[in-house]
Parts: sequence; C-alpha cells; structure tokens
Amino acid sequence: MATPALAQDGPDDDAPARSAEGTVFDGDWVQIGVGAGFAPDYDGSDDYEVFPLPIIQGSLGGIDINPRAAGFALDFIPDGADSKVNFGFGPAVRLRTSRTGDIEDPVVAAAGELDTAVEVGPSASIGVSGVLNPYDSLSANVDVRWDVAGAHEGMVINPTVTYFTPVSRGAAVSLSLSAEHGDEAFNEYYYSVAPAQATASGLPVYDAGSGFNKLSANLLVGYDLDGDLTNGGLALFAIGGYSRMIGDAKDSPFVALRGDADQFLIGGGIGYTF
Repeated sequence: MATPALAQDGPDDDAPARSAEGTVFDGDWVQIGVGAGFAPDYDGSDDYEVFPLPIIQGSLGGIDINPRAAGFALDFIPDGADSKVNFGFGPAVRLRTSRTGDIEDPVVAAAGELDTAVEVGPSASIGVSGVLNPYDSLSANVDVRWDVAGAHEGMVINPTVTYFTPVSRGAAVSLSLSAEHGDEAFNEYYYSVAPAQATASGLPVYDAGSGFNKLSANLLVGYDLDGDLTNGGLALFAIGGYSRMIGDAKDSPFVALRGDADQFLIGGGIGYTF
C-alpha cells in the first residue's frame, strides 16, 4: 500500500514526474506521515485487524524513494522533467509478516506461527504522462523478490498497473491493479498444510503449488489541506482496496475452510511534504 506524491506521481511513485517550476517537487523532496489501516489478519483470513501505515517517499540526490507494501523501492534512473515516457530501475525490499504474530483463529494458530520474511530483489517500471489529460499518468512496474531471511525461501513476483490523475488543484486520485505470483516454495510455505500442521490443527493435509495467488485493486485519494498539491505541507489520504485469492491459495484450508477468498482494505492518514 502506497501514498502518492500528491502533485506528482501515482501510488507506487513510478509514474513520470510532472512538476512545474517552483513546486515543492523540484529537486530534493521528502514526504513523511502516519496512518492506520483495517485489513485481514493474514492473507486469506476472515478476521480483521488495525495496523499502522507509515509514510515515507521522496527524491534525494537524484534517487527516488518509492513506497511499497511494508517496504520500499529505489529508482536510480533519473527522469527528464519534460519527458513523456520515463523508466525506473532499482532494488525493492519488503517485510512479509503473514501469520507471524497473534492469530485470532484458534485453528490456524494451532497450525503454528510462521517466520517473518525479508524479500529483496529488482524493481523495474515504465510510465507515460498525458494519457487522458495533460496532468495524468499511466505506469506499470514489476518487483521480483527473494526471501533472504530463511522464512519461505522462495520468490514472489508483483506486477502493478497504476493510473493517476488530479481532480482539482488540491486533490488527486489513483487506481492500482496488481497481482501476486509465488513460486512453489512461497506458496507451499503460506498455503500448504503439512502433516504435522494437520495433526495439530485438525485441518486436512494440502499441497499448494506455484502460481498466481492473489489479484488486487486499490483506490487512493489525496487532499491537500491548503488546497494546493504543488506547495507541499500537510495532506490527508484515504485508501480502499479489494483482493481476491485465486489458484491454490484460494483452495487452501487456511482460506477455503477458515478464511475467505474475498479480502477488503480501508485506511487513511496524514502526511507532510517538504
């Protein structure tokens, strides 16, 4: 989940910059803030919890800092101010904490907690500005990450397409469509039920293979408190999202018997750009 640079980019901050002369986004800039979200306890759960939404993104020394769900990506390719097509490439990092903390469902909890995964890998993007109006953008990016912490020890691929547009001088919206693909090690770790887990929890033994496990759509809205997105300062954001578990993940006992394939997200917060 990501917060937009409200006068500039889409929620993954991979859309091309459209900063005008004299805006806060000329040169170095940083956006920080905090919010809260309400989402499933784990991927595929039907129990929901409140969690913090920290905000950090910006551009320092020509390197863009782009938010990711529980992580970030860096873009080392500089973009021309007047370029309609821009490219990005750099490393992406994410923490994955699904089923690592307090699990509300006692049956799922009996199957045992999982370890926190630290996923690292490359991120590449392309963005096109001026699609439907002079200030909007359409961007696509893909992150490929491997677990380096010894949790799932697999690979996950996240492609995302984002459309961003301002709706007034003080407000902007973006719509992101994304998917998640896990290799056999990833999907087995989060969605299989091993014999020992079946004995402990009473769930049936299940073997999940590689493939896409989730499709998502998120709508993000930002509003600058002084009515001008281009001068920085305080801004509010709100997000609503829907995900659908698919493939072997949807058929997993953790989802089909104890959870729900339909996943919802709501959240909001406040950020400061300087």
